[in-house]
Amino acid sequence: MNSIEYIKKAKNGEIDIVENTKKTLEEIKKIDKEYNYFININENYSLNQAEKISKSNKKGKLYGLPISIKDCVCVKDLESKAGSKILEGYKPVYDATVIQKIKDEGGIIIGKTQQDVFGFGSFNTNVGKGYKIPKNPFDKERTTGGSSGGGSGITKKIEMPHIAVTESTGGSIAAPASYCGVIGLCPTYGRVSRYGLMTYSNSMDKIGVTSKDIEEIALMTSVISGYDRKDSTSKKIEIPDYTKKKYDKLKLVLVKESINEGVEEGVSKNLINLIDKIKYDYVSMPLNFKYSIQVYYLCTMSEVSTNLSMLCGMRYGMHEKLEGNFNEYFSKVRSNNFVKEAKRRIIIGTFARMSGFRDAYYLKALKVRTKIIEEYKKIFKKYDLIITPSMPNIAPKFSDINKMTPLENYMTDIMTAGPNLAGFPHISIPSGFSKDMPTGLLAVANHFQEHKLIDFARSLKK
Repeated sequence: MNSIEYIKKAKNGEIDIVENTKKTLEEIKKIDKEYNYFININENYSLNQAEKISKSNKKGKLYGLPISIKDCVCVKDLESKAGSKILEGYKPVYDATVIQKIKDEGGIIIGKTQQDVFGFGSFNTNVGKGYKIPKNPFDKERTTGGSSGGGSGITKKIEMPHIAVTESTGGSIAAPASYCGVIGLCPTYGRVSRYGLMTYSNSMDKIGVTSKDIEEIALMTSVISGYDRKDSTSKKIEIPDYTKKKYDKLKLVLVKESINEGVEEGVSKNLINLIDKIKYDYVSMPLNFKYSIQVYYLCTMSEVSTNLSMLCGMRYGMHEKLEGNFNEYFSKVRSNNFVKEAKRRIIIGTFARMSGFRDAYYLKALKVRTKIIEEYKKIFKKYDLIITPSMPNIAPKFSDINKMTPLENYMTDIMTAGPNLAGFPHISIPSGFSKDMPTGLLAVANHFQEHKLIDFARSLKK
């Protein structure tokens, strides 16, 4: 039974949503003991919601549906720390706009899912100090992908009806969706409100959806989309009803560089087999594949170095014993509570913005970012969707990840950095298996064309 069928039965009184919530909590606790997908499960919080909704006369679009939330999205009175040690104990006094929309439609928050600290990673191995790394649902020795690893992992493993709310900056929805064999939709930048999202990179963060079924993706995207006056980057634009099909024929183009050297043979083969019966052309994207990684990391690291400066242990962040001057105290708090990857990104980002280096690195990256967007826009004048693999490989083993250099780690984002830099909507769809592990197809559409992505996924399902 998928979420759509569950909601219908719950509305008809065929399912007791309180009892269903209890069963769901039992299942996720059992799974979590083995796979580490959750950073916070609060049974009382979830059951109180279920009881309140069951007594209400309003039966919204998500009536009684269990929903997991990535830890970087604020939920009122529920510890939210973006996977970090430094924000441990923080309970927001307000709901993020997406959470309020979910609650208004009768959704039940069942917990906060594990992630890389503040979204810093493609493998979900950069977890907060003292936290456990989530394991791939197909092979516990492999990564779930990141940074939304917990959301994708539980989506694949759970049997009860469920949808995950996830988030992407440079591929954090597509990567784990591909590695875990589920569907992940990242909407256009500005389609979904970022109010209440703990910021990594202001110009690239986007809240999206991960699920097993495209109809569940369509439903949740319809619920969380829309203008929000609390978010200055939110776009005032019509919200289509994604639950209804709109497009029958779509013009596809496959990027040549995405199936060349550096991409595992099984990944390329699965992609070609999946779209083999659909007409498509080939295109080259030299700028994207040569510069997107460098530009992405320069831009995001520059932004995050300023965004995390507030976590100094005075007003925000973990407190330590007040000793020494401000610089000594500030350094102690951040040294003790930030993981190695967070420190690396802050240092590089600070360097790229420094006087004398800003023009050479940060401003140049912004100019190339514009050129990459123009490369995409030129293709979208002729085609509806740009196709690549979601990731160049199957989920790597933790033992192999530990041997990777930071650059090798970053290079796995080669397919997803471009769409995220440009703010384009994209969807990762399971494309098959290679060496008993799932692979994914990535479809990218023009701004605010999520409906095309959803209908394309529907056509593949058939």
